[in-house]
Amino acid sequence: MKVLIADKFQANGIEALKSAGCEVVFEPYLSADSIADAMQQHQPAILIVRSTKVSAKAIAAAELLNLIVRAGAGYDTIDIAAASRKGIYVANCPGKNSVAVAELVWGLILACDRRIPDQTLDLRNQAWNKKEYSKARGLYGRTLGIVGTGRIGMEVAHRGQAFGMNVVAWSRSLSQEKAGELGVGYCADLMELASASDVISVNVAANSDTKHLIDESFVKAMKPGAFFINTSRGSVVDQAALERGIDEKGIRAGLDVFANEPGSGDKEFGESIVGLPGVYGTHHVGASTEQAQSAIAEEAVRVIIQFIENGNVENCVNIATSTPANYLLTVRHLNLPGVLAHVFQVIGDAKINVEEMQNVIYDGAEAACAKIQLGNELSNDDIEKMKTNSNVLSLELNRL
Repeated sequence: MKVLIADKFQANGIEALKSAGCEVVFEPYLSADSIADAMQQHQPAILIVRSTKVSAKAIAAAELLNLIVRAGAGYDTIDIAAASRKGIYVANCPGKNSVAVAELVWGLILACDRRIPDQTLDLRNQAWNKKEYSKARGLYGRTLGIVGTGRIGMEVAHRGQAFGMNVVAWSRSLSQEKAGELGVGYCADLMELASASDVISVNVAANSDTKHLIDESFVKAMKPGAFFINTSRGSVVDQAALERGIDEKGIRAGLDVFANEPGSGDKEFGESIVGLPGVYGTHHVGASTEQAQSAIAEEAVRVIIQFIENGNVENCVNIATSTPANYLLTVRHLNLPGVLAHVFQVIGDAKINVEEMQNVIYDGAEAACAKIQLGNELSNDDIEKMKTNSNVLSLELNRL
């Protein structure tokens, strides 16, 4: 099976794929524009990417493509809708970079508090300004607000507790009881967290629900001079609102991600926010440690080998959680050729769509049970047509 790796990838991961019998094409410097040509040229069955954007055009160019693996947690750089329309699985590698991202979060928090980059720059310019840089608030006893209580958020929280901070959190799924189990304070909504926190770390996935989750009202609710850290995705934050907060309220920001990040291979970056005083930026490198990338490579390889061996895709992100099915047809039948073909022929003739199905084989492999989810109701005549096959043992139609 041919695998195209369109980004940097650990050497041990490449060797593991080759050992599993894969034909590996390694082109780590593809861009959002050139990946479509590479897909057309190599016709891979599996694509691995990190930061390279995968557009609908790139997906359409690979006729044999079955699986896209994002070597990381976020997958907003992949056109999920285009992949889903072509029946292509998209999987990610969640949780493998949690520690690495949390470590960067704390680097940015400390940069905001002690202005380490500014001090370094002054020293390199042969300037000594101890009086100015002696002004730091300190973190002990202050409140750290965590937006998103996934693996990264909790790694950040644990480190905050080690610094002696009071940790509070909010997420859509967080309850008072769950917060107690996690050992953090509970905020009922984002505004409560914003107004209570001296330091805020945003750790949520990028999707339609989280676009501009941090908006004008959130920034207005923040304490003057608070620290704001974002290592998730640029789309989560209304960057213009944050800029106004930095200017008007003295907010300091540590940002690893931005609203308009350059693509792979681009060297210029002109976002105005990075030039503001009190803003400390990094180059979207939260997961970029050797430890994290090795763990991610191992997970990507594991997902691919599972897919090759049994067709299952672990960590799949584009399987529907619900379907338009309204009826469940349960067919107990002998495990013989042509039985289900007969059933599906009747369903097709009735112009009813099959939304989902499962066929379970009983011990001994003599009988089976098919559970078929349908978009519309079968008529009594259709049911009777199915029964004309003597290998159909029983039929039952129920509304879902």
